Amino acid sequence: MNGRSRREYLLAIYSRYRQADLREKQVILNEFCRNSGYNRKYAIRLLNGPGPDPRPERPRQRRRSATYSAGVIAILGALWEAAGYPCAVRLRALLPLWMPWVRKRFRPTAGTARGLLRISARQIDRRLEERKRRVGQRVYGGTRRSKAGTLLKHLIPLRTDHWQERLPRFAEVDLVSHSGNSGSGEFAYSLNLTDVHTGWTETRAILGKGRQAVLDALEEIQAALPFPLRGINSDNGSEFINWHVGSWCAHHQVQFSHSRPYKQDDNAYIEQKNWTHVRKLMGWDRYDTPQAVEAMNDLYRQELRLWLNLFQPSAKLLKKVRVGSKLRRRYDLPRTPLDRLQAEQEQEVMAGVQLAALAQLREAQDPFELSRQIDRKLQRIYALAHTRQSPRVPNIKLRRVTF
Repeated sequence: MNGRSRREYLLAIYSRYRQADLREKQVILNEFCRNSGYNRKYAIRLLNGPGPDPRPERPRQRRRSATYSAGVIAILGALWEAAGYPCAVRLRALLPLWMPWVRKRFRPTAGTARGLLRISARQIDRRLEERKRRVGQRVYGGTRRSKAGTLLKHLIPLRTDHWQERLPRFAEVDLVSHSGNSGSGEFAYSLNLTDVHTGWTETRAILGKGRQAVLDALEEIQAALPFPLRGINSDNGSEFINWHVGSWCAHHQVQFSHSRPYKQDDNAYIEQKNWTHVRKLMGWDRYDTPQAVEAMNDLYRQELRLWLNLFQPSAKLLKKVRVGSKLRRRYDLPRTPLDRLQAEQEQEVMAGVQLAALAQLREAQDPFELSRQIDRKLQRIYALAHTRQSPRVPNIKLRRVTF
């Protein structure tokens, strides 16, 4: 007798048992125990307890089948690793952009392709939760700064307001040191410049932070930008707050300003790119040889530049709204720097900039192959690190791309 039959049997004899005398109750109880297989004490509790519900038992709800197949999750995980571990919102935004190369590399079925394009950012977070646990912890670091002359600080305008630029021509600039555990001697720096409006970023490695090295890097970055540079904002380090950089800006008609001391939020755009574009890839090892600087520039000038500016979408903060005691941040839809530049060209704001060549270059490049080449070059760069003056704690590299 199954559970449903026992319940129907109990419902049939319950009222008869409650109305019977002592002798009849013993007969009914013996019969109930023999037929149902219940223990006698348990059967007495059932018959003397509250009556069973006469309503029919609800059928068990069938568990909903998985909406996204294992193939969708496997391709999504490989795409997440190849894209450099972006957040779910950015990964959801780059899926349509990378889809042509996903079809060529993974050969998904029609249902799998539909699942990839339909999955939401919240579902991506849930399905990739186990993979995210296997990614190494992040350890944040900063750039060593030295004091600059107070006279120059008074001559260079101080920017205290938030960026309200609507044109892709004003940028923030900073240096990221690769000194390892020791700040002595000469070592490599990454000069990072990011456009405030579009997020377009250019990076160059230099050995030391001397005048000529900084100026050469700025000159090369200005020539590589797809739009004219009209303004830069730096921190208070002596590598930027000097007469040479000021003269270079005046010669090229570039507006030069600096942020407030000890206020990293004034340079929030470049501080974010210092992590995503430099520190996340290079780690905290020490690089102090011309060979290491040349290997870093070989990556910065080619694959990494294309991969980040053409294929990596980013969300931009639009406004902050206070709701009670909480501050809610509102972001726009994630887009790549190239897409933001193309939007400006469509509105005829960037009439003098030719972006057709960059659009054709994106169509010709395979982001998965770019990711593989970046990982290969990073391994060569890691081999050039000064191991004796690098952190002894195992440096977890976040770019381990395997297919």
